[in-house]
Amino acid sequence: MNEANETQTPKPKVKPAPMPANVFEFPKFDMPKFEMPSAFREFAEKSIAVAKENYDKMKSSAEEATDVLEETYSTATKGCSGYGLKLIETARTNSNAAFDLYGSLLSAKSYAEAVELTTGFVRKQFDVVLAQTKDLAEEAQKVATDTAEPIKGSLTNAFTKAA
Repeated sequence: MNEANETQTPKPKVKPAPMPANVFEFPKFDMPKFEMPSAFREFAEKSIAVAKENYDKMKSSAEEATDVLEETYSTATKGCSGYGLKLIETARTNSNAAFDLYGSLLSAKSYAEAVELTTGFVRKQFDVVLAQTKDLAEEAQKVATDTAEPIKGSLTNAFTKAA
């Protein structure tokens, strides 16, 4: 085994050639020089002016739409918060009424008295629930109207500008 290693000659190490610095550059071509016709130049200038004007209009419209969405979101958030508070107040009122009934039922002396207390509670609670439902529906309608108002105004404004 030693003899085989001694008879083989080591291979010389080849260094790769250095890469030129401008390998990734595009070749440069000279552009022919010619005069642009004045009609074409005027058309290009007008097109650029119209494009800039349209861009400014679109930018203004986008900013207005963003403002309207922010206002709508703020109004909707406040309205939903108020509606949620009204729901919590309704639930608290109904819970208190139920606990009052249970306390009365615990002190009832007879079955007839318990039935009378329950019947009175159900009648009273029916009227209360009707009134609460009406209040909640009015509140929901108010929230919907207040939330839609900025959008309605924005659309009216947009149609007025377009006309």
